Amino acid sequence: MATGTQEQRAVPRLGRSLSVVGLGTWQLGADWGRVDEEEALGVLRGAYAAGTTFFDTADVYGDGRSERLIGRFLRELGREGAGAGAVCVATKAGRRAVQDPAQFTLGNLRAWTDRSRSNLGVDTLDLVQLHCPPTPVFSSAAVYDALDTLVEEGRIAAYGVSVETCEEALAAIARPHVATVQIILNVFRRKPLEEVLPAAAEAGVGVIARVPLASGLLSGRYRHDTVFAPDDHRAYNRHGESFDVGETFSGVGYATGVAAAAEFAALAPAGATPAQTALRWVLQQPGVTTVIPGARNAEQARANAAAAHLPPLPDDTLRALEALYDDRVRAEVHHRW
Repeated sequence: MATGTQEQRAVPRLGRSLSVVGLGTWQLGADWGRVDEEEALGVLRGAYAAGTTFFDTADVYGDGRSERLIGRFLRELGREGAGAGAVCVATKAGRRAVQDPAQFTLGNLRAWTDRSRSNLGVDTLDLVQLHCPPTPVFSSAAVYDALDTLVEEGRIAAYGVSVETCEEALAAIARPHVATVQIILNVFRRKPLEEVLPAAAEAGVGVIARVPLASGLLSGRYRHDTVFAPDDHRAYNRHGESFDVGETFSGVGYATGVAAAAEFAALAPAGATPAQTALRWVLQQPGVTTVIPGARNAEQARANAAAAHLPPLPDDTLRALEALYDDRVRAEVHHRW
């Protein structure tokens, strides 16, 4: 099934390496419009064939649907003798309960991760991330003690955090057993470059860059009159109605984002799509381990993976992208996360 290869970047605290382009699988569960089961499996197969060995999911994506599809894919790999162990699957926990720090107990974390183990069909989860919990959770010694217990019990191999803000990321990096930090990072969300990436690199913590295409804005496919399906978060969460607005278009106002994305697309080098250019930008930021774009079909998954083979963006392009951020976007997002 695998025909391509990618650069692998080591994560010292995780004790393994990850493909530089991973696959985010939120869209295989819910909130991006419907993706049927065969299409979803095609995305997983296409990404793997292109050398992607890191898959990111969560227990709440489609109420476990995304995890179960990945579990089916892992069983396929095992039957084919492809070595499912070479694939690293990261899931997330903590969004199945009211967002109250008191909910993050050992008992709840054990129950949530046991459900994920069942969904994925594995004895030990490769990586479990706290799923953007309330800010006080990142400073709770009891929560980290509970996660250490799950490692000792063999339920999970390692743990990390998924965060909304740079301050949350820095609090987690300071904890000795946090293996990874997942954070929004893209051409329109540059603040993590200032402190988070250097701190993670110094500590040996992996950085998983999510929302790298700003919910598709940076693909250059959307216009001011684009209509999104009612069950797509780009329609129902545009102003943060259901969860943090930073997860939708990176928190950039849609009109601002569409205009800035048009300027961004014009800066894409010959031979690269705007989406690939956006991914390439993330990959060349010092401290980034892997970037996790989503995909709705196998072709998109393969095109995203191809960004791993692009040459670094030249200095003049990098300067133009920084100026675009400063002129168009910074005032809307930089102070917020």
